[in-house]
Amino acid sequence: MRYRLIALDVDGTLLNDDHQLSDENKAAIAEVTRLGGQIVLCTGRSPQNSIPFMEEMGLSGYVLGHNGAATVRVKDREVLHQYDLDARGLDPYIKYCRERDIHFDVNTSFDIYVDNVENLTKEAHYMYEHFKIMPASLPAWEDFRDPILKFTVFTKSDILDEAEQEWRTWGGEYNILRSGEFFVDFMHPEASKGNALKHLALQLGVPQEEVLAIGNYYNDISMLTYAGMGVAMDNSPVEVKAAANAITGTNNEHGVRDALIKYCLS
Repeated sequence: MRYRLIALDVDGTLLNDDHQLSDENKAAIAEVTRLGGQIVLCTGRSPQNSIPFMEEMGLSGYVLGHNGAATVRVKDREVLHQYDLDARGLDPYIKYCRERDIHFDVNTSFDIYVDNVENLTKEAHYMYEHFKIMPASLPAWEDFRDPILKFTVFTKSDILDEAEQEWRTWGGEYNILRSGEFFVDFMHPEASKGNALKHLALQLGVPQEEVLAIGNYYNDISMLTYAGMGVAMDNSPVEVKAAANAITGTNNEHGVRDALIKYCLS
């Protein structure tokens, strides 16, 4: 098989718009795995709510969670590599969000924290239920036991557009990524899906030209450009398609299956 390491984004790529994993994608992934390919999920999600998809597909291996900020081994949930960010540097961004009633959360490898879990808005509560992860209330920085890997802001797209534009004038302390229409993520400057995938490929002894990556959004560009073959979903923004080597079908048309058949199973 030409591509030995296959990195798949989850939302908007592997899953359809109902956040379901199709039988067609599962069957193609099973065949790629049977022939010796290794599937890794490379996602903005936490390992906590992305590892279950690996288990549903009967896969061990690795999840590159939080947009590459945490590399986790599926079988024992061990964190093999992570990019810690400077939490105290988040204070001005938290102040900005509090003053404008913009929702945010703070993430360690497996846990998620919000300002006050008792005061979640209906939209935020639905979002966490939808992604099958429930937050706890945010403690003081000094009370965190695990490194902080990601700070995520969730609000309406027009509000987020304005906030993101301002934040990018504040300096280069974080990697600020638009990970969805309603989400912006703050991470360590070196944290990205591309860097995490490169680090894992080196660990596994897989050359860059034998890496295939499939994704659909701006946070996928780094892994699409790192991989020997980067494939964008047809539901991707034009900038993501431009960064890829090829384009497959949409996430609602089993585009992952089509790409795996074309580049791994033909």
